[in-house]
Amino acid sequence: MEKRTKHNPWNLKTPPGTSEYQMWMDEKDGIEIIVCKVGSTILHYDARAIKDLHKMLKEHGDWMEMGSKDEKPATKEGTVEHWARSADNPIGGWYGLKKNFRGRFGMYMPPLMEELGLCKIEHNARNNRMRAI
Repeated sequence: MEKRTKHNPWNLKTPPGTSEYQMWMDEKDGIEIIVCKVGSTILHYDARAIKDLHKMLKEHGDWMEMGSKDEKPATKEGTVEHWARSADNPIGGWYGLKKNFRGRFGMYMPPLMEELGLCKIEHNARNNRMRAI
């Protein structure tokens, strides 16, 4: 996987194509992270999410709803967003690392996965799904 930096980020669009954002790799507190910049908002995700999400989708074997939510609202079981904060995922909880900004995994991570050639995603106005390739 090509590691992008702040000076050479991935330029991505949300699944519906309505918003642009950037992602790049960095390190914080000795952990490899994915930085996501949406406007002036900065989110951090554990970089293990790429490998772990791909593996989970492969095992799932079919389309899975993305289900993006902010940190505080409850998530729908069986969605990528729910998995990304579940005690049952490989890291035992949140892939989002910044308190109060740990959500929206299901919005921002799938386009990166698609850019990396690891999945296909739908690009509908809402209720998009993804699957591993």
